[in-house]
Amino acid sequence: MRRIVLVCFCLSLVVAPACAAEFKAGFAKKDITPTKPIPMWGYGARHDFPGKETCDPLFAKTLVIQANGVKAALVGLDLGRSPTFKSTDAILAAVKQQSGIEYVMMSGSHTHHGPVIELVDEPGKGQGKFDDAVAYAKELEQNIIAAINEAAAGLVDAKIGWGAAETDLNRNRHAKYDPKPRDPELAVVRFDDMQGKTIALMVNMAAHATIFNVRDYRWTSEWPGSMQTFVEQELDTNCFFMQGAEGDLSPNTNKDRKGIRGFGRAVADKVKEINQGIITSVPANPSIKGMYDNLEFPSRVDFTNGLVVGMFKQGFFPEMVAVMDEVQGNIIRPRLVTLVLNGELALVGGSGEFFCDHSNRLKQESKAKETLFFGLCNGHCMYIPTEKAVEQGGYGADPGFAWVPATAGREMIDKALANINTLLAQ
Repeated sequence: MRRIVLVCFCLSLVVAPACAAEFKAGFAKKDITPTKPIPMWGYGARHDFPGKETCDPLFAKTLVIQANGVKAALVGLDLGRSPTFKSTDAILAAVKQQSGIEYVMMSGSHTHHGPVIELVDEPGKGQGKFDDAVAYAKELEQNIIAAINEAAAGLVDAKIGWGAAETDLNRNRHAKYDPKPRDPELAVVRFDDMQGKTIALMVNMAAHATIFNVRDYRWTSEWPGSMQTFVEQELDTNCFFMQGAEGDLSPNTNKDRKGIRGFGRAVADKVKEINQGIITSVPANPSIKGMYDNLEFPSRVDFTNGLVVGMFKQGFFPEMVAVMDEVQGNIIRPRLVTLVLNGELALVGGSGEFFCDHSNRLKQESKAKETLFFGLCNGHCMYIPTEKAVEQGGYGADPGFAWVPATAGREMIDKALANINTLLAQ
């Protein structure tokens, strides 16, 4: 019998009468490129083959925003996933204590040419054989904390604005029926200082970062990194990427947007076009309201079965059983983060690879002025397919890589929509 346990934390904004309304933003980044050869993340067929060189550096980019004393951090990571739950909890606790950050949303770009970050200092899970990978995961945690704290220390009075456009930049790689679902939205949120200089652009779009050759063992931030580089160089600003509901979506490449540079160029050009139409302003009613939800669903896979564990070890490499530390008691524990900024912009993050129709439904039914969805956020619970996709079956929907029940994604979006309504009403 399926059960769901929700643990919710909600902060209501309290404004002291004597204080003027404020809205601030600050940006920072840290290089998180591995300096030693450690296993690469993303393709089971590579097993524990290490990345040895760098094609493009990997970064953790952070924007901290503050509204009337409440702070939130948005973190774009050039990684296949966001940190483990244990590491996420450590990051949240540290930045709350050190910088007063109430809410954190960390999203991996889903590059399949980043490092494995799940290994731990325990026998059979990385200790001894992969000490460098274990050390990297610990360093990553500290680098993210440092980036968030640095951004918080650099807060300045700011303005915000956003824009979006429907594009043909992604395609559905899973559906065998027509019309194939897509989330076509490319969204840009801009933060400017009071003099009009852009502090950072946040880009949100849904598409796997899997263009680079699987047999090329160099680290790369993939097409999202190329896109950010083009935008930063040509607009002389900072740009970071928050992945969307890319579970069933791939980049829609063609001869004019080929490879990570060509596709990154195409996305960057569209980002710049959207940016031209954005007008930023100081929010009329600055506020940050949010909720954290921890959910529980029974696993579709029996991880207590030795045969299942053995197949997992063979499919990847034995030490990757460290991933199963997050599946205690055969319970999958996705996380959900819901923020509403200034009573207008809703941001929802889920810890998995959500199929795009979850995002489409969220945006269609949300009562916020604008709603964006971030996948691979604050953890990773594998694929979160739709019920229709589970009925169809196939990679990303079958139990081997979609561990949650078929209804889990719908129920998470139900919860997110309820959260948005609650936060808008406060």
